Amino acid sequence: MTRTLRIASVNVNGIRAAARKGMHPWLEQAGVDILTLQEVRAQASDLAAALPGWHIVGDEALAKGRAGVAIAAREPLDIWRIDLVGSEGAGELDTRGRWVEADIAVGGETVTVVSAYVFTGEADTEKQVAKYAFLDAMERRMPRLGDLAVITGDLNVGHRELDIRNWRGNVKKAGFLPRERAYFDRFTGAEGEDVVGADGSSGPGLGWVDVGRRWAGEVDGPYTWWSSRGKAFDTDTGWRIDYHLATPRLAERVTDYRVVRAPSWDTRWSDHAPVVADYAFGEG
Repeated sequence: MTRTLRIASVNVNGIRAAARKGMHPWLEQAGVDILTLQEVRAQASDLAAALPGWHIVGDEALAKGRAGVAIAAREPLDIWRIDLVGSEGAGELDTRGRWVEADIAVGGETVTVVSAYVFTGEADTEKQVAKYAFLDAMERRMPRLGDLAVITGDLNVGHRELDIRNWRGNVKKAGFLPRERAYFDRFTGAEGEDVVGADGSSGPGLGWVDVGRRWAGEVDGPYTWWSSRGKAFDTDTGWRIDYHLATPRLAERVTDYRVVRAPSWDTRWSDHAPVVADYAFGEG
């Protein structure tokens, strides 16, 4: 027998606002086992009030009302971590409210689930320096997460031209800079092999799998975020910046993947769409 673990990730753009706008009806019918959240922008008490009955671990940003990540589960979460930087250090990089890991027992195995919220960045500013430092720390951490692991969340980078509808107009902007995309080239490059990134740099591939791209194939999108400007949502002029990045062993267990795009602008409860994947585990 097998058990399916359904993991959904969504940048809620404020958990209290999402709850007011209709998150609960979707969650009630979605059959989610693990819910990873980004941009929670609230205290633990607010998160607990918004998700009654769920077991929650998370990390709040130092600045009130900013960032915030969490993992919510139907079963208790006993082992979790928030220290992305670790003993290596990363200067003055503040990762609070941007990274939380939890180890979850399922089908006699343990899977590590991460909720991550990468800095938005801004080209040629200190904000972009912080974003690169975060991605550096992430690149160091990924090989240590074990062989059944998935990083979910708003990673704020469109990896390829397929991931942004208007990619030509964004090649010099944060979110689609060649150096940012090069990280994802290495994340998903063949493990141990030298990978040449979008910026011409080279480094060893980590072998992780972009579940969304593998599942959708070589098509535009499916996008997960749309600007509030103009009619970006109505015309599907979006960005695919929310991911499930899985280790190869876990990626083999994906049985379904979908982006839950709202039927219309006025029915959305966040400016991001939930990204949902099903993973199969043996009972034992």
